[in-house]
Amino acid sequence: MIGRKTFRRYLLWTFWVSLLFTVGFIWYYMERRIPDRISIVADKEETLDLKLPFDVTLLSESEEVVLGNSSNIPSDEIRLKMDEPLSLYGKNHGSYQVDLKLFGKIRFKEIQVDVVDPRYAVPCGLPVGIYLKSKGVMVIGTGRIINESGEEVEPAYGILESGDYIEALNGEPLTSKEALITKLNHIGDSEALLRVRREGEKFEVRLNPVRAEDGSYKLGAWVRDDTQGIGTLTYIDSNGNFGALGHGISDSDTGQVVEIEEGALYETEILGIEKGTVGNPGVMAGVIYYGPGSRLGSVEANTENGIFGKADARISESLNLEPVEIGYRQDVKKGQAWIRSDVSGELKDYEIEIQRVDYNPIQVNKSLVLRVVDQELLNLTGGIVQGMSGSPILQDGKLVGAVTHVFVQDSTRGYGIFVEDMLRH
Repeated sequence: MIGRKTFRRYLLWTFWVSLLFTVGFIWYYMERRIPDRISIVADKEETLDLKLPFDVTLLSESEEVVLGNSSNIPSDEIRLKMDEPLSLYGKNHGSYQVDLKLFGKIRFKEIQVDVVDPRYAVPCGLPVGIYLKSKGVMVIGTGRIINESGEEVEPAYGILESGDYIEALNGEPLTSKEALITKLNHIGDSEALLRVRREGEKFEVRLNPVRAEDGSYKLGAWVRDDTQGIGTLTYIDSNGNFGALGHGISDSDTGQVVEIEEGALYETEILGIEKGTVGNPGVMAGVIYYGPGSRLGSVEANTENGIFGKADARISESLNLEPVEIGYRQDVKKGQAWIRSDVSGELKDYEIEIQRVDYNPIQVNKSLVLRVVDQELLNLTGGIVQGMSGSPILQDGKLVGAVTHVFVQDSTRGYGIFVEDMLRH
């Protein structure tokens, strides 16, 4: 039988483990529910429904941001009750800080409040071809070479890594993999000094090219200098700046977001749609028309929040759509919304249901969970397919987000990103 002392120790241990688990869960929940940054329109009262598990205290040391709720507590410090929405009012433009305290004492986090003008953009939904040129020659991986003696060698193993970028060889900048091949064959078996960029840091390595059995000189590294694909244009703002995809373009082999030197958007034609099935996302199959006459804009940034750049004027002219107001995270709610897509060959708005809104997600491009309910789109695509990433999400007449991912096991559902996070790239 278990002794009383052992039993008490067991109960005490269980209590502390349960307490730590509860505190950890509450901390995690609060971190996810409360955004680190909120944008509000100047001279307009905004409401944020946080759905907190218990009361918290908010403190604003600036008179520019007025906090409010139903209590009579002064506006610079309020006690926010459970299930009670938070009211925010910004007097003047700028960035201000609001502190959040648990139990009125424990400082939990700082919230940056940006007071901004209303913003407008044209929600597009147009499929586009995307071409990106990497900044340097990207290393996909290392491999073995059969040298002229018939031996297997791997000169780059342990020196170059997947995801590295080779910027220069013997002091001469590299702009393409063809240039790398040419320079290696020029120097022969002489030592090659490579300038490499790895996770933002630059360094130099020395390698001796190996003469392969076909007579060419190689480093034993698989490389790539460009990538292309089809995605959806999300918006164009009043200055002609565009955002697309809602997620970055990653290399298919390394899984890393490609660091780019330049890029472009091109006209594309969708030739067919493969519907998604359980475990196999569908895809839009199409052809990209490269050439000066088919160019639609320049890509200047490839980030985790999407690709961004300058659109040619003729895109806006061809779409002939009116700009709509940008909705911020506090404007988004569960329920009916719409996605705009040209997947049928005609630009249409299709009904969806927003099932979850995460103000402070672990992955910024998975802030929303949505489900396609429009029967026409379900008949056409089965839901969300690859190539629809970037399709704008509209709710209550505002542009609030973009589609980013499809659920592999359920093509009717997917993730989305807040459009304000795309605009902040």
